[in-house]
Amino acid sequence: MDVPFGKPPVERADAARNREALLCTARAMIAELGTEKVTMDGLAERAGLGKGTVFRRFGTRAGIFRALLDAEEQRFQAAVLSGAPPLGPGADPVDRLIAYGRERTHFLLARQDIARAAVERKGPVPAGGPVFTQPHIGMLLKQARLGLPDPETLAFQLTSALEGPPLVFLSMDRSTAEQRAERCQGDLGALLADSWQTLIERLAGR
Repeated sequence: MDVPFGKPPVERADAARNREALLCTARAMIAELGTEKVTMDGLAERAGLGKGTVFRRFGTRAGIFRALLDAEEQRFQAAVLSGAPPLGPGADPVDRLIAYGRERTHFLLARQDIARAAVERKGPVPAGGPVFTQPHIGMLLKQARLGLPDPETLAFQLTSALEGPPLVFLSMDRSTAEQRAERCQGDLGALLADSWQTLIERLAGR
């Protein structure tokens, strides 16, 4: 989910329409069939576009899912940068840190199947989340004025704590993931979110 700060590059109107049509079709196919059944040919046929258009847009099957994640990431970042508090601006920095971690955890876990499908078979695992998460956490730590000796290093460590567990979860096969959630005796997203909140509250001395 390698999405930088700021607005995405401007596309031609027809290219933007084709992209949105393909993404909407891909979302519908995932909801109906699951990620395993989404193919380049199937997407082109379902969207009523030429196969060449799909290949030019996404390059590979994994590219379809990376584009979906990028679009979702843009919406998530918009909510953080300009949405309602406490996730968005206007709340106490510590409350924003808590809200960010809770929302980010659920965001990652809810898209686990898409994230798996977005990884090329012989390629590296995408590491785009920290591109946004680490500077945002660092900014909130500075705003909170907690008297920390090195907020930047702590922001790096907190980013690893936040982005790491969901990514480890994504690397498991489905049966292993389900077994782990069962052992936790609860919803894994809620457990991770609660743990994040406890960590931030202890850090802030609450």
